[in-house]
Amino acid sequence: MKTLTFLLTVSICFFSGCQSNTTADSYINSNIEDNTTDVNKGQAFIEDDGSTPNILQIAIGSKDHTTLVAAVQAAELENSLANAGPLTVFAPTNEAFAALPDGIVENLLKSENKGTLADIIKYHATPGNLNAEFMKNFKKLGMANDKSVAVEVVDGEVLVGGAKILGSVPAGNGIVHVIDKVLLPPNE
Repeated sequence: MKTLTFLLTVSICFFSGCQSNTTADSYINSNIEDNTTDVNKGQAFIEDDGSTPNILQIAIGSKDHTTLVAAVQAAELENSLANAGPLTVFAPTNEAFAALPDGIVENLLKSENKGTLADIIKYHATPGNLNAEFMKNFKKLGMANDKSVAVEVVDGEVLVGGAKILGSVPAGNGIVHVIDKVLLPPNE
């Protein structure tokens, strides 16, 4: 029903020459029942069974990334990982989070540390759809938190911030590289 309403709105806007999305947005907002909370709004919460899963959906569907998903949710960055992209995300496994010193993850998940946690999560994402072969051409990558991470090739394998890429999963809005280490931004 939401999809049909959206398509009708887009069609009305297209054929009537709307100059902005304001009219469409107000039409959609006034004609669709709002059953979300303030926290659960945005692209991350749209249900779509027909397209390639986005980065967030891939992470949610992985039993090896439950800690990462909890961190993304605690930092309220779900919409960032579901946006159109393209986006390259380096996704540490649960084992990578477990390798951090005791208490670090639990402390970061507290609401008062949301900013620090968001900075760390953003340090795992960069614009573009960068496969491992293409990354061999870089010495560093600019990350979503405005810091950079080193890229090196060791024995033919790409290491990002010292983390080894264990596997890669194409997403509808980019690519997910599963890594064996949590990347921690430098203290600048």
